[in-house]
Amino acid sequence: MSTPQIRCLTAAEADADRLEADEDTVAEVEAENKDYAAKCAERSGGADVLANMGTRDVVRDMDVLRSALGDEKLTYLGYSYGTRIGTAYAEAFTANVRAMVLDGAVDPLEDPVQQAIGQAKGFDQALDAFFAECQGCAIADDAALTDAVEKLEAEPLVVGARKLSASDLVTGIAAALYDDQTWPILQQALDGVAAGDGAQMLLLADLYLGRDQDGEYSNTQDALIAVRCVDEPRITDRAKVEQVTQQVADATKGSFITGTDPPLPALDVCAFWPAPNTAEPHQPKVDGLPQVLVVSTTGDPATPYQAGVNLAKALNGRLLTYDAVQHTAFLQRVDCVDDIGVAYLLDLTLPGEDVTCES
Repeated sequence: MSTPQIRCLTAAEADADRLEADEDTVAEVEAENKDYAAKCAERSGGADVLANMGTRDVVRDMDVLRSALGDEKLTYLGYSYGTRIGTAYAEAFTANVRAMVLDGAVDPLEDPVQQAIGQAKGFDQALDAFFAECQGCAIADDAALTDAVEKLEAEPLVVGARKLSASDLVTGIAAALYDDQTWPILQQALDGVAAGDGAQMLLLADLYLGRDQDGEYSNTQDALIAVRCVDEPRITDRAKVEQVTQQVADATKGSFITGTDPPLPALDVCAFWPAPNTAEPHQPKVDGLPQVLVVSTTGDPATPYQAGVNLAKALNGRLLTYDAVQHTAFLQRVDCVDDIGVAYLLDLTLPGEDVTCES
């Protein structure tokens, strides 16, 4: 494990944070966000460490590794956030790229607000698909889910020595929506919640948040925030915060991801981050880049399909569409996608224009 390591919350603090009710005022939200940012700096090695945790720094390290291994060119496979790494590498070290498969794309032109709106809509689309297929579910529509969330907001569900909160319910559902193969587990977990048993839903939330059976957390969630805060422009102007908050509220009204209450116009964690951002949304400059392969899934909840379309266009790459409901597809036993991706990585053979693989 490399050091220093991004750490913001202790296990006890993370557990407590999951049980906290939503703050009632802007001041309370901002106080918590400011405290989180301060803890990240204190426990991760200071502002200088946090300043060098962005994608810009990752791709520099990647090129050092490529050189140290004696590879003239890089062959790269990136999933989800890994597509942002691939895009940044392609721009910074265009001449060093041999081939790239980028699956589950992050759109390089979208700002954080657009990404949040797109992701909320993507998860809602996946949830609607789940409800449409769910036979005999105890929680089978948006109204029933809203009722379950509100009940947990009023009183979390006891699970042994722990409790299932409303935020855990939302997290657990989102975790299971990443792949329709986990929908039967989601049905069982929702049926359990309806019957007063939150154990399976709590396990889904734990898996997503990186909590193990001993109660310890991986640093994945802390690292994601640390990277986001230096990868993306922060908003510190309060008038802009109010405008953006209203924009998100209008675009995601009714989304289970954003919750039952309208968001407060508060400065987020990144507004208090002790290191400046080192990147921002832009059109990548990749003249001379070999054609890359972008895989995008029509029902991807986390990185919506259009982001893949946009990334392929931005990199002048070839788009492979997979018609399914899941997050990423390559090397996940989808023969059509695997055959095309492997042929490209091995022999640089690209598919034709507008190729679609069916689930």
